[in-house]
Amino acid sequence: MPKIVITGMGAVTPVGIGLDTYWKNITSGKSGIERIKSFDPGELAVQIAGEIKDFSPGDYMPKDLIRKTDPFMQYAYISAGEALRMSGIEIEPEKTGIVMGTAMSGIATIAYTQEALTGASHKKVGPRFIPKILGNIAAANIAIEYNIQGPSFTVSTACSSGGDAINTAAMCISSGKAEVMLAVGAESVLCPLVIYSLANAKALSRNNENPSEASKPFDASRDGFVIGEGGGAILLETEEHALKRGAKIYGELLGCGNTCDAYHVTAPHPEGRGAAECMRIALKDAGITADKVGYVNAHGTATPKGDSVEIQAIKNVFGSHLPVVSSTKGATGHMMGAGGITEVITCVKAIETGIIPPTINLSQPDDNEIDFVPNKAKSISVEIAMSNAFGFGGQNSSIIVGKYKG
Repeated sequence: MPKIVITGMGAVTPVGIGLDTYWKNITSGKSGIERIKSFDPGELAVQIAGEIKDFSPGDYMPKDLIRKTDPFMQYAYISAGEALRMSGIEIEPEKTGIVMGTAMSGIATIAYTQEALTGASHKKVGPRFIPKILGNIAAANIAIEYNIQGPSFTVSTACSSGGDAINTAAMCISSGKAEVMLAVGAESVLCPLVIYSLANAKALSRNNENPSEASKPFDASRDGFVIGEGGGAILLETEEHALKRGAKIYGELLGCGNTCDAYHVTAPHPEGRGAAECMRIALKDAGITADKVGYVNAHGTATPKGDSVEIQAIKNVFGSHLPVVSSTKGATGHMMGAGGITEVITCVKAIETGIIPPTINLSQPDDNEIDFVPNKAKSISVEIAMSNAFGFGGQNSSIIVGKYKG
C-alpha cells in the first residue's frame, strides 16, 4: 500500500479566510459566532451562527462563476484553490481526482428559490437553479478550473461528509486509481427553513444574547450546537509522487475509519458503539495502538447527548492512555461537511506547531479525567492526532494524521 502524504491545505471559516488566518484565530480562542447578518433573523427562535465574514467572492473567483454558484460551492472552490497553490503541484489530469463532501449541498438556494416562486411566475426560477444546488457541481467547477480528469466522487454522509471525503480519496489512491486526490468539504445552510427544523428538534443553542459564548462543547451547561458555514480542502498524494516533484510534505495520512451506528436517524447510540468502533478501525488502519495518539480533535458539537456519548467512546477506546481532547466548534460553530476537513487540518497544524487549539466557553467540564484544553491553547508536542466527525443517520468518521518522518 502506498504511503499517503499531505502537501496542501485550504480553509474558509467563520474565524478567518485562508489557512494562516484560520490557524492564528483558532489558537488564540477567537469566536466567529455572531448574530446572523445574511438575512433578518428577528422572527426566529435562533438568531446566531458562524457566518463567513468580510467575504467578497469576487476577490477569489471569476465574476461569471459567482452567478452560477451557491455559497457552499464558492467556499469549496476557494479552499481548493488555496490547497493547490500551497502544494505547488502541476496537475497531471488523468492521475488526479477529487472527492467532495457536503451534508446539504444547496439547500439554502432551494429554500429561497421556492419562496420566490410561491405565488409568483415561473420566471423566478432561473436556468442555473439545478447546477447551483447539486453537490457534485462544486467538485465539477474545481475540476474544470484545474483540469482534474481522474476519479470524481461526491459523498453526503451528514456531518461526517468531510472526513468521509478524505477516506474516499485515500481509497482511490490506495487502489491505484489516482496518484493525487483533492479532498474538499463545504457547507452553507443558513436559511430559516433549516434553522426552524433544527430549532424545533431542540438541537440548537438559543443563547441569542451572547453569541460568542453560545457554543459550549463539553460544558455541563451546553444547550445545543451553533450552525457554522465554510469550506476546507486537503491535497493528498502518494509519497513517491510528492518526493519525485520535490513537494513540501506537511503530514502523513495514517488511517481512516467509517462505521454506522445502525441505531437511530438523529440520536447517537447511547453507549457510543459506532463511534468507538470507528476510532478502533482508524487505529487498526494506521497500524498503531491507542496510546500513540496525543491529540483528538473531537466532533464536540455542544449537544447534551452527543458530547456525552463521544466522551464515553473516547474513554472506551483510549482507556488509561487518554489523549488531550479539544473541540474547535466552540469557535467556528458546526460547519457540517466542511468541519470534517478543517478539523483534520487543525490536527496537521497541531502536529506541525506543537500548539493545541482550545475548547472555548468551557468553564464546567462534563468530565474531569480528560484534558479538554479549556479556553486557552496549550503547547504540547504531538506526533499523531485523530479527528472525529459524526453525523445524523449514525454516520461516524475518524481520520488519523501523523508527523511525516520520511
